[in-house]
Amino acid sequence: MDKLGIVVPCYNEEEVFPITAPALRKVLDDLIAKNKIAEDSFVMYVNDGSRDNTWNLIEKEHEEHPVQAYGVKLAGNVGHQFALTAGLLTAMEMCDVTVSIDADLQDDVNVIEQMIDKFHEGCDIVYGVRSDRKTDSFFKRTTAQGFYKLMNSMGVKSVYNHADFRLMSQRAVRAYSEYKENNLFIRGIIPQLGYKTDCVYYQRLERAAGVSKYPLSKMLALAFNGISSFSVKPINMVFTMGIIIIILSILAAVYVLVSYFVGHVEPGWASIMCSIWFLGGVQLIAIGLVGQYIGKIYIEVKHRPRYNIEKVLSNDSEEK
Repeated sequence: MDKLGIVVPCYNEEEVFPITAPALRKVLDDLIAKNKIAEDSFVMYVNDGSRDNTWNLIEKEHEEHPVQAYGVKLAGNVGHQFALTAGLLTAMEMCDVTVSIDADLQDDVNVIEQMIDKFHEGCDIVYGVRSDRKTDSFFKRTTAQGFYKLMNSMGVKSVYNHADFRLMSQRAVRAYSEYKENNLFIRGIIPQLGYKTDCVYYQRLERAAGVSKYPLSKMLALAFNGISSFSVKPINMVFTMGIIIIILSILAAVYVLVSYFVGHVEPGWASIMCSIWFLGGVQLIAIGLVGQYIGKIYIEVKHRPRYNIEKVLSNDSEEK
């Protein structure tokens, strides 16, 4: 029987944790009762440097349910993508298959059974995909759809309406562990693994408790990181835009010269200043965009560790 590990990144989740833990234990109990997973399957909570009572709740959950509840305490706050990676790589040697899910329970835990069924059918990766975005605001729904379309146009492989709710077999996680970059965009890496995949569809729910840990600024940063980590098309677009502007500038110069010799020139500085400002803005955008890529190279070449684990709670060892 395959052993399942559910990986749950947690950052300041003390309000929702008392709801999340019983819900995930019930998922395990139901799947065990149906003989779909091993009896020693577990949930691994990854504490991403929470400043509230989250880690104490994880320790208490482990004390009360040592077989089903594991914990990983990171030495500091490293962000969702690194925390999720830490959980996946820690759980990799402890189980045969993992399912990653956020602690807010907006992803439907009931479809985990469908994921397990597809895993038993031979899939190494099963994506949890939202069937619609009715629960999103108009702004978030519109920007999210625009983001996926932009990613597709940039040549980045991604699954539409999928975040980080997915099943991965042990060999899929092991393959993912070979990707060492610090500019992580997991939902862009996983489709590159090449193993057999499938999707399950669900309706995203309202957050069970607490507030979102992904404000607009973090969402925009993740979006840009996803594009710049997998595509150089933005640089090519800036280069193309520069060529177009040069051509337009030449045409404008021809027009000015013809107007001058014909005698239809009105003296003034407005058009000149507008042109200077426009071209200056384009140059700054181009320099800034290239600088972003150079900055990513700078971060990658230092090869610094992506996270440090302070403590691991499991059924085998109380502290590692």
